[in-house]
Amino acid sequence: MSHVRADEPAGQDAAEDAATDSPGENEREIVPLLEPRDGLPEIVTTSEGLAQALQSLINSTGPVAIDAERASGYRYGHAAYLVQLRRGSTTVIIDPDPLRDLSSLNAAICDCEWVLHAASQDLPCLRDLGLTPTEIFDTELAGRLLGYPRVGLGAMSESVLGLALEKGHAAVDWSTRPIPDDWLRYAALDVEILVELRDELRGELEESGKLEWARQEFEAIAHAPPATPRAEPWRRTSGIHRLRKPRQLAAVRELWLARDAMARKRDIAPGRVLPDSAIIAAAVEQPKDRDALIAMPVFGGRSMKRNAHRWLAALELARALTDDELPTTSATSDGPPPARSWGERDPAAAARLAVLRPAVAAIADEHGLPTENLLTPDSLRRVAWEPPQPASEEEIAHRLQDLGARPWQIELTARPIARALERLALEQSTQ
Repeated sequence: MSHVRADEPAGQDAAEDAATDSPGENEREIVPLLEPRDGLPEIVTTSEGLAQALQSLINSTGPVAIDAERASGYRYGHAAYLVQLRRGSTTVIIDPDPLRDLSSLNAAICDCEWVLHAASQDLPCLRDLGLTPTEIFDTELAGRLLGYPRVGLGAMSESVLGLALEKGHAAVDWSTRPIPDDWLRYAALDVEILVELRDELRGELEESGKLEWARQEFEAIAHAPPATPRAEPWRRTSGIHRLRKPRQLAAVRELWLARDAMARKRDIAPGRVLPDSAIIAAAVEQPKDRDALIAMPVFGGRSMKRNAHRWLAALELARALTDDELPTTSATSDGPPPARSWGERDPAAAARLAVLRPAVAAIADEHGLPTENLLTPDSLRRVAWEPPQPASEEEIAHRLQDLGARPWQIELTARPIARALERLALEQSTQ
């Protein structure tokens, strides 16, 4: 493994971290990683190369570190454009684009523990390639359960292992071909230290009594079903909260749909076709002809002028809708309304939420983990909005289980939630 002295430059991220977290006299020296310890492997692009990689992984032992690089912000979907694996002393880097189906790798790795960082981000695109784990260890989630303040891979590597990873290529366009060697080196180093990091974190989890918590969380992630597509994805347009009129929302919807169709066809990230800010601006301004449209910021660019007819057609379609065809001002949901409206809509529910939030936060603080990892905000809101009757510990536990809470979460929170609701009811009855 190549390294430089800790007082030499180690990349922008390492420099920023050093500026933020000035090391004390007793802190360990941070050693930057520059090269994979076994050299940079040749990228796998053929079926023959994949068969050789499979055999190398079969011949190795222990957990397998795995990572995937996507082209988020560049391409339309979230496909993996690079897959990196390391088992024992074997590192394999695969270009899935010419192969697409990597299910044959399951023969080598499906029965061993996968070590990933932020597994929920990578597992969907890995499953699309035919790779499905039976057991995982998520180093990011382990860091959260242990209360680490910064849980990015670079930060975890430094604080746990004393090793600095160069993160300058994290946001590059991984669909670029050929992939530059320095990008591949970065990708190889991402899996270089994952098993070592896993070993250290597992020990900390066991020592703190949180290993079983982590096991339940990892199992839930590994076996989680695919996410259900959003019913109205256009409502995620940044800045849409500023719009109040249904006609404006209709314009956002039609512009979003036109943009999405174009982005899908061209395999380009939607934001590169038309920024969200431009959609919101057009929905507010409602330009009715080409001159008015291209006079607006963003729409005056060359590519925007070429597609001006598409955006004008979307706006015209929104204007032509009858009142009954307009979208509602709020999204349909099977859950409670936004908590900010509870005070007016249901003061009793607002009072319940006001006592439950600090109660759960106190438990999280006691055990040194983020509140959202103890109990999801959505689960807490649902219990506060419509608590079971009676709101006993047993009934609260059943409700949390139905909402997807794990046994360890229920064990820690069901009784405090029930007691908080009981105290609130008693206080209200004496007023």
